[in-house]
Amino acid sequence: MKMPAINPDRQAGGASGGGSRTGRSLLACAAVLAVVFGVAELRHPAAPSARPAGSATAAQVERTAVVCPQPMQGMTGTTQITAITPADAVGTGSGTATVTTAAPPPADAPAGSPSSPAPSGSPASSGSPAPSGSPAAGQPASALITLAKPGVPVSATAAGGDTTPGSTAVATGALAPGFTVTQTTTVTDQRGTGMSGVTCTPSGTHFWFAGASTAGNRKDYLSLTDAEATSAVVDVKLYGDQGPIDTGDAGTGISIAPGTSQSVLLTTLTNASTADLAVEVRVRSGRVGAYLHASDGSAGSDWIPASADPASTVVVPGLPGDLSAAHLVVAAPGSDDDADLKIQLSGQNGWFSPVLANGQGTIHVKAGMVSAIDLGQLNRQQISALRLTPSDPSRATPVIATVRVDRAGGGKSDSAWITGAGPVGKRATVADSRGGGVSTLLLTATGDAATVRVTASASTGGGTPTSKDVQIPAGATVGLASPEPSGGNGSFGLTVETTSGSGVVAARMLAVNTDNVPMFTIQALQDDHSFVQVPQAQQDPGVLLH
Repeated sequence: MKMPAINPDRQAGGASGGGSRTGRSLLACAAVLAVVFGVAELRHPAAPSARPAGSATAAQVERTAVVCPQPMQGMTGTTQITAITPADAVGTGSGTATVTTAAPPPADAPAGSPSSPAPSGSPASSGSPAPSGSPAAGQPASALITLAKPGVPVSATAAGGDTTPGSTAVATGALAPGFTVTQTTTVTDQRGTGMSGVTCTPSGTHFWFAGASTAGNRKDYLSLTDAEATSAVVDVKLYGDQGPIDTGDAGTGISIAPGTSQSVLLTTLTNASTADLAVEVRVRSGRVGAYLHASDGSAGSDWIPASADPASTVVVPGLPGDLSAAHLVVAAPGSDDDADLKIQLSGQNGWFSPVLANGQGTIHVKAGMVSAIDLGQLNRQQISALRLTPSDPSRATPVIATVRVDRAGGGKSDSAWITGAGPVGKRATVADSRGGGVSTLLLTATGDAATVRVTASASTGGGTPTSKDVQIPAGATVGLASPEPSGGNGSFGLTVETTSGSGVVAARMLAVNTDNVPMFTIQALQDDHSFVQVPQAQQDPGVLLH
């Protein structure tokens, strides 16, 4: 049946002259669409500068947020927190950057509001405050650290004792790209003598640690900090040389209130005495900052960094030349296949296979389990990096790995744990380096030859930045005393930029002799992720019809 045509001049009830409401609505919609299409066509987006259509472009980040762990310093320890944004950061706007002791939100705060700053009376900053003498707009009045501008680090001392919570650090605008916070603790009592250092990282929902233990004098803690505005619920699982370890309900459903920290002693999760452990932290709800602190009585202590994502090839940078012992721990989590791995070292002339205590240059790791091997003084008194690769490239099983390194002198010792790390990429920074020859930089070109530029920032006490270009032969490790700023005093930041080549891994060792103990800590330098890839958008008026 043929439908009658609509007459826009016909009124309801049969009269003519005004047009029906339906007809007028259709005409009005058509007019609006015509205007919208016209505006969309006339207001073209800014043309990309010689980039292919649809390609992504790099843009500097506008906000960086990280969480630092509890100090774990006992009654005799001191903890220094240092923050810096590299001098060449070109973020947008003026920006703010603060480090604040974690604190729960006010009781009358609405749900979802950010945590309140630490109460006034927190330890004072040893660096320069905001130029006006009061915090910049948007910065809490009780901030532990307030950065004034890029390239100038600021240090502060955390409150004493192990009950001090972790801290939160947030940078925006011009201070966000490359914003880095480093925490360094020195302890001189018998419970945990040594130096512990860590680079603060963002909150997350899943973490792996290798190299923990519940055997002997080990007192290993997980430090969990909830810097969010809502509670977090965490599950902790342990794995040993026989696979998963039964922890009952002790490691399940650990609740962490917003703005608080919790320490979880691993020996409270199991009665088993296990020499080498992998630890999995999985967050059911919310997000947390997760760190694992290892303490071996008078033998030493340090933070065990969270592992990079499991991978078939793992590189552990920063093995010092004067180590007295080294112990490799490898886990094969989340896989149904065993891992057979070849162990190599990067020396002055490239990669080589060392002769190990087991007479072989390999390690076998069963699926879902942990394997370990004593490496002894494997690097022949030379600085090096360690690399694990599949013995059979066709059977590449993802693994995580950590090396415990010991240095001894005068009958005393200290320990550090170094985990697998990724390349420094375009730029990486570590905040707390010190002058007088106590800071050493170890650089490894995992593939072809590369060149990096190492820059020492101004110090917390002033001074002028200095830079040095370093060439690294293919597969080799180069060590150098850290460049130091000209003039000034105090700690400073070290920035490593890749200027040619790729695949450079780096670590910074801080070594200080305190009470005749050869204290030291080693931090791998990680890509600071100052840049994010932003996709190109093209004009498409068709979206108006969807």
